[in-house]
Amino acid sequence: MEMNLANKLTMLRVILIPVFVIVLLSPFVSEPWNRYIAVAIFIVASLTDFLDGYIARSRNMVSNFGKFMDPLADKLLVCSAMISMVELGDLPAWVVIIIISREFAITGFRTLAVEANIVIAAAWWGKVKTTVQMIMIIFVLLPLQGVGVVWIEQILIALAVFFTILSGVEYIVKNKTVLKG
Repeated sequence: MEMNLANKLTMLRVILIPVFVIVLLSPFVSEPWNRYIAVAIFIVASLTDFLDGYIARSRNMVSNFGKFMDPLADKLLVCSAMISMVELGDLPAWVVIIIISREFAITGFRTLAVEANIVIAAAWWGKVKTTVQMIMIIFVLLPLQGVGVVWIEQILIALAVFFTILSGVEYIVKNKTVLKG
């Protein structure tokens, strides 16, 4: 199978994940430079998420590979970042457990849908969830200081958890026929 531009961008995101984690957690890159470099890598990877979808739709490059790999790449990027942030003490584990649990549950739900020949399109709240999670990761990883920063971080973490739960409930409620099959 020849890779189109959208799929190449998705694969670039997957390739950037270990680079991001290595830079962020490496003892060879000192604080705060590891965070600045890791955030730059994360932003590039996040932008490929928005760009590959736009290119695939606007140039009629939607493929089965892209339908499978794009959401998987998003999950791998976000989950890798958040697990690394637990290691660094930036995020409480319970937040990451809720978010990863939702991802596993919805992936399982989508698998049931495929087996029942039901197509579940990406929902708007799911896109909001991913965007908020990415913004939260960037903001929390940056070595910013101050009382206001702590409040903004806590609000972003709370919003990430809220939209994670909301989007998961939406997927199940909108597609509850999958559970009947």
